[in-house]
Formats: sequence, structure tokens, C-alpha cells
Amino acid sequence: MKELTVEQLNDNVFETIGKEWMIVTAGTINKYNNMTASWGGLGWLWNKPVAFIFIRPERHTIGFIEEANSLTLSFLGNSKQARDIYNLLGSKSGRDIDKMHIEGLSPIATENNSVAYAEARLTLNCRKLFVTDMNESNFIDKSLVDRWYGPNNGYHRIYVVEIEKITAND
Repeated sequence: MKELTVEQLNDNVFETIGKEWMIVTAGTINKYNNMTASWGGLGWLWNKPVAFIFIRPERHTIGFIEEANSLTLSFLGNSKQARDIYNLLGSKSGRDIDKMHIEGLSPIATENNSVAYAEARLTLNCRKLFVTDMNESNFIDKSLVDRWYGPNNGYHRIYVVEIEKITAND
């Protein structure tokens, strides 16, 4: 793996996050959980390179994110194996399966005591900066509430995380 600067990151984030997807991982190498996410973004805030991610409160991973100071965002690419992993991690809860031992993922400890994957083509090592919860009263376009939220789906928690290190496989 080689380290990249923010300026060297040339991904189209609309494609990378929205269509390739990412794995959000929080916890330590001894106890962590992960999930697939396709909502989020990258940008510049508070004079820092940041990512923002959206996690529903009913997701098992949110407890790991809340306990940790850091997390990783890992991008596996678009191979069939990557799609299978994304689909599995997005459809099964860590309450129901052991997400620490997924075939095709080799977890590695990061410098910030989080977890990344040897197979990831790109990994963003991040530190939490800010968190807030969405609520219905803040929606200007109320049709979004009807479409994306309901009695069984909680409003997303929004995390802004500083991108401290970027690594890429050659």
C-alpha cells in the first residue's frame, strides 16, 4: 500500500461512493463491525479534508462508531467479489453474522487503532469531528421524509470525520 495526499486522490466521489460503495468500519482489530454505505461525501470543512457519512440508528455498526474515536472508509472496487462483499455487509447485521471473518476480507490494524482491509483499493483513515442527528423538522423538502423514513427506519446520524491518512493499493 502506498500513502496518498488529498491532492493525489483523483476518484470521482459521485461514482466511488454512490455506485462503487464503501465499507464503514469501526472498532479495534480485536472487536469491530462494518457495514456497506452508499450515502456520504468528501470535501473541505474547518480547513481540513473531511468525509461525511450517514448511519441509521438501528444499524449495529453505530455502537462501534459511537465508542471509537476513529473509523475507516474502505473501497474494494467493482469486481464480482467486491460486489458480493458489499451486498453481504449491507444486507446482514453484525448481530446475526460474524463480520470479523468475512471470506475475501483480510482485516489489518491501522495506525489510529481502527481496522482496514488488505484487499481495499483505497482506504480513508478518519477521526471523528462532529455528529448530529437528522430530524423531520429540519427537512425543507418533506417528500424526502415520506420516501426515505418511516415507522421502521430511524433518521440518519450524520458524522463528519477528518481524513487523516489515505492509502491505496498499487
